Amino acid sequence: MGTWFKVDRDIFDSDIWNDVTTFRLFIYLIGKATHQDGTKIAGIELERGQYLRSYRMIAKDLAYKEGRGRKEYSLRTIKKAIDKLISAERVNVRETEQGTLFTILNYAKYQRSNDDEKESVNTLNEEVNTNGKRSVNNNNNANKARKNKNNKKRHKYEICDMSLAELLYSKILENNPEHKKPNLEKWADDFRKMRNLDDRTEEQIKYLIDWTQSDDFWHRNILSAEKLREKYDQLVIQVKAERKNKHNNVVPIRADQQEDTRDYGF
Repeated sequence: MGTWFKVDRDIFDSDIWNDVTTFRLFIYLIGKATHQDGTKIAGIELERGQYLRSYRMIAKDLAYKEGRGRKEYSLRTIKKAIDKLISAERVNVRETEQGTLFTILNYAKYQRSNDDEKESVNTLNEEVNTNGKRSVNNNNNANKARKNKNNKKRHKYEICDMSLAELLYSKILENNPEHKKPNLEKWADDFRKMRNLDDRTEEQIKYLIDWTQSDDFWHRNILSAEKLREKYDQLVIQVKAERKNKHNNVVPIRADQQEDTRDYGF
């Protein structure tokens, strides 16, 4: 008997369904992810719902027949598809020395065990009355629970994320006191994504907020949490270049800034 895995039907209502490459990649990652904790690959102990693979090997794995040969996706196409899955909060990605570690977010939602399904069936049976109909109260309670769950999902950020949003806004106001107040909850959620999906630390984000809002160029261009997230890698490259210049006694990009010797991981 062959092995199998499940996919939640909500994928048909998502943007992934309309993008063949991203859809194939998502199904591939779910199918390849380990279904139990403790699986070791290349010396790394994986958790349930994780998969270790390089972008280049994924491109080879997803190659398909075209005519008499096989066509392989470019690394740029694979990266673009992975970025879509990250933005859609379907996967998280972390680079390791052994390769890229992919984590399927909400993996349990897709791969519920038989025991989980039995529990769901039992719960449903308990809600059905002797006439074979669900009671009005249970229906109302279920609707309320569903609504509350959706509300929580909409603003699923931590206190530190709101603090980061308020910090960025305060720094922007220092440069432009008339800047329109943004939706800080949206910013907080963007910072949550930076921490949880992009693997950025709170200290790294704080550093870049201070850095960008003190820079002659970037303080005019980084005016939202979303933009900071979008330009993160580019900003880190410039931070590294500035630090290298200082180390080599070259005139820094911003001569007025005192050197920060703490290790932020970049």
